Amino acid sequence: MPATLYSIRILVLVVVLGTVPLAEPHLGVGARGTAVAVTLAVSVVSGIVWLLVQERERPMIASLAVMGVASGALAGLSPFSTAVAVGCVVTSSAAVRLPAETSIAITAATVASFLSAGLAVGTPTMVLLGYPLGFAGLWAFGRTRHAYLLRAMQAERTLVEARRAHAAETQAAALAERARIAREIHDVLAHSLAAVSVNLQAAEGLLGELPSGSPELAKAIECVGRAGAFTRQGLVEARQAIVALRDDATPLLDQVSTLAEERHADGEAVDFGVTGSPRPVPTEAGLAAYRTAQEALTNARKHAPGQPVRLELEFTPTAIAVRVANPLPPVGAGGPLSASGAGYGLTGLRERAALGGGTLVAGPVDGEWRVCLRIPA
Repeated sequence: MPATLYSIRILVLVVVLGTVPLAEPHLGVGARGTAVAVTLAVSVVSGIVWLLVQERERPMIASLAVMGVASGALAGLSPFSTAVAVGCVVTSSAAVRLPAETSIAITAATVASFLSAGLAVGTPTMVLLGYPLGFAGLWAFGRTRHAYLLRAMQAERTLVEARRAHAAETQAAALAERARIAREIHDVLAHSLAAVSVNLQAAEGLLGELPSGSPELAKAIECVGRAGAFTRQGLVEARQAIVALRDDATPLLDQVSTLAEERHADGEAVDFGVTGSPRPVPTEAGLAAYRTAQEALTNARKHAPGQPVRLELEFTPTAIAVRVANPLPPVGAGGPLSASGAGYGLTGLRERAALGGGTLVAGPVDGEWRVCLRIPA
């Protein structure tokens, strides 16, 4: 209930309680005064109960009905006071908040109680006719308000449903676009890399058949082999990107675990650990975590070959974290791949983390190179 309306209803009860005793008949003077005191007390108490149980349907209806009967009798016993205000509140509120049948019953009980008390004490005929018409008019006004509220609620529900439908359409369009991009990657990049890999293998075979002993030949074979390895790794990453874009990616834990196993099989000392309870994570957050682990392991292989690497994946209720650490190599002891790459890997990871609302920190700490990603998921 709006605070203003609640305050007005409290004010009505306070005004009635403060002014009715000042009108004729006075409280407790004779049988009529006693009846006024009783009906006033019942009206105020039931009104207070009604204000306190607004969100509970049955107690609210019961207290409103009692207040209607008591306030109707009070208005009939003291027609020239503010007592009629309580009956007006009852009939209008019942019409606004309750179904038509229930509100009509409460309004009829209020009118009947008023007429009974008014006829018993000889209330003027014009008052006997005017007050019921006023109650009926307020009931009709309340029903109009009730219909307006119903329309407003229906419009709000329609708006919510329209927003949900728009969100669903937007998501469907995004998924369709991602599927299209996945197809393009598969048809263009993956096929191209596969063709390059086949040709590199053929070149390696042809070079291997040439007479040995030439340093240039050995260097060429080494370069071709390295290019083939990079091409195969690119194929793997292209397939992973396609799976991620199609929104049916392997669970993050399995992806990172497989990555660690592949690096371990290549002769790298990767110690992989998991903390927290593994759970599904959004595609973008999972892809950022996987790319961070992949880039950090690649950097460790480039700049600190042969050094042990510690890879940790952490799950919390609101986020995931990836931590990769390896000992710093001696100065000038970088591997043959240390000069490869454009140097923008960590920059791209920071940008990816920022887009997902996360942070990425990388740098030397206590003799180790550490990379830490934390992203909401």
